Amino acid sequence: MIKLINLSKSYHSGKIQAIINVTAHIKPGEFVSIVGQSGSGKSTIVKLIIAEERPDSGKIIIGGWDIIGIKEREIPTLRRQLGVIFQDFKLLPKKTVFENVAFAMQTCGFRPKEIKKIVDQMLSLVGLKGKENRYPHQLSGGEQQRVAIARSLVHKPKLLIADEPTGNLDSINTREIIDLLKKINNMGTTVVLVTHNKDVVNGLHSRVITLDSGQIISDQEDGRYLL
Repeated sequence: MIKLINLSKSYHSGKIQAIINVTAHIKPGEFVSIVGQSGSGKSTIVKLIIAEERPDSGKIIIGGWDIIGIKEREIPTLRRQLGVIFQDFKLLPKKTVFENVAFAMQTCGFRPKEIKKIVDQMLSLVGLKGKENRYPHQLSGGEQQRVAIARSLVHKPKLLIADEPTGNLDSINTREIIDLLKKINNMGTTVVLVTHNKDVVNGLHSRVITLDSGQIISDQEDGRYLL
C-alpha cells in the first residue's frame, strides 16, 4: 500500500534534517501507528505522503504509483485515493454537516442523487444520522471529527491517514474516534495513525513505527510507544 524508500527531507537549505533515510512498507489492510515526540518527523511524513511537500531524495510508492515526480494537476487525483483527517477538523463553518461531507463530491462533479446516497451512508457509518442539518458550532468536538472522517471516506479510499485525530478531544471522545478508526480498518481500509498519545497507541496492540530525530528507531508488530 505504502512504500517509503530511503526518504529524506530537510528545511532551511539543509540545516534542519526533518527525516533521514526513512524506509518502511505498510501493507494493505494494516493499522499502523507512527509515533514520536514533537519534532521527530511525523508530520513531515504525512505532508510527503499527501504531496503537500516534496522530499529531497528517496521514493514514495502508494498503491504502485511512485508519487515523487507527481505533477500539480495529478495531486487532486492522488488525494481522492487517500482519506486524510487532521487534529483541527478543517470543517467549513457556514456549511451543514451534510454540506461539509458532500462538498468534496460536488467539486468532482458527482450527481446530486449519488451524492445524497453516499453522504447518507457515510454519516450513518460514523454515527451522525439525524444530524445532517446541524452546523459545526452545534456539534461537540468528537462529532466534528466524525464529520471530518465521513468527509474523508466519500471517495472510498483504500488508505486513511489520521494525523493527530484526537489531539483536541477528551478521553471519552478519543476512545470513540479510535474505535471508529478500528471499525473502518476492519472493513478493509488501511489506516495510518500519526500520534503522540501513548495511551491510544498502547491500547491498540497493532504495529508501531517509532521516529526519533527524523529516523525510525523501532518498527514492531503489536508494539508499544516507549519514548
